[in-house]
Amino acid sequence: MTEPLRFTDQFRRLLGTIRQLRNDVEATAIIIFPEAPVDWNRIRKLFEDDTVIVASMKSDVLDAAAEQNFQTVHLHFESGASIYDRISHAILEAVADDLIPHGCRVLVLYSAMDSTNLDSISVINLGEHLERLSGRDLRQLESRVPLKTLKVVVDLAIDIGWEGREGNPIGTLFVVGDTRKVMAMSRPAGFDPVKGYQRKERTLFDPKVREGIKEIAQLDGAIIVTSDGTVEAAARYLESSSTSTISLSLGLGARHWAAAAISRMTSAIAITVSQSSGTVRIFQNGEVALRIEARQRRPLVWRDVDTGE
Repeated sequence: MTEPLRFTDQFRRLLGTIRQLRNDVEATAIIIFPEAPVDWNRIRKLFEDDTVIVASMKSDVLDAAAEQNFQTVHLHFESGASIYDRISHAILEAVADDLIPHGCRVLVLYSAMDSTNLDSISVINLGEHLERLSGRDLRQLESRVPLKTLKVVVDLAIDIGWEGREGNPIGTLFVVGDTRKVMAMSRPAGFDPVKGYQRKERTLFDPKVREGIKEIAQLDGAIIVTSDGTVEAAARYLESSSTSTISLSLGLGARHWAAAAISRMTSAIAITVSQSSGTVRIFQNGEVALRIEARQRRPLVWRDVDTGE
C-alpha cells in the first residue's frame, strides 16, 4: 500500500507559496496531481475559498478528495504516462466539464522528482494552451471522439505543422472516428505503410509510432485513426462528393475540402495540416471547428517557483 503524503515543513511552505501565487498571477483554480493518499481535510482548510481540482489515475485518491467536496478528474492513462500528458488531459477534461473557463490561468501542483511528494508548481495560461476552445466546444467534439484521442492527434498535427520533416514543410490529413464508414468512403492511394502491423504497433499513444507517422504524413492521402487512437490505414483518398454543399474560406486546397466533406458525410473529425502555413484545422460537420497557428504557437510555459528551499 502506498504511504500517505506527509505534511513536512517543505510541503507546508510549498502550499503557502501556492496561496500567495494564486493572488499574484490571478489564477482561477489550482489543480493537484497526487500520486499517494493525502489528508484532504487539511488541504481543504488551507484552500477553503479556492477552486481546487484533484486529478488522478487512482479511484481511491479521487474518492477521498470528493468526500471533502473537491472537484475531481479521473485520468485514464497507463502508469508510465508523462506529467505533461496528465496535465494536458486534466485541463481538457476540466474545461469540458465546465470546472474552469477557457482562457483562464491555473496553478498546477504535482510530483516532478519524487512520486511520494508534491514538489513542483507550474503556472499555465489556458489562453496559450487551449486557444479559444470552450467547454461546449470540447463536449461537442468529445461526443464523437474521446478527448484523449483527439488531443494526441491534434498534438501530432501541431508537431508536423511546427517542425515539418527534415526542415521541409509538409501537409497532411487525419480522419479520426467512425472508422468503418470512413474506410468505406475512401480508397487506397497506393501502398499502405501500416498494413500488416498489429494494433499495439499502430497506437498513437506510443511515441515511436508518432515519430513513424511523421514520415508517413509525407505520402499522399489521409491517415485514418480509430476512436481509441489506433492508425487503421494510411495513404487513403477520400470521397468528396458532398463538396458542393460546403463553404470554406478562399485559398484552402483539396486537402481541406476533403476534410470538410468527410466530416460532413460521417461522424468523424478531420484534422488538416496546411503545407504552406503549418496551420492546423479541426473539421466537424463540414465546418472548421478550431484553427491553431502551429508555426506561431508559443510553447506551454513552465515557471520555476522559488519555495525558499
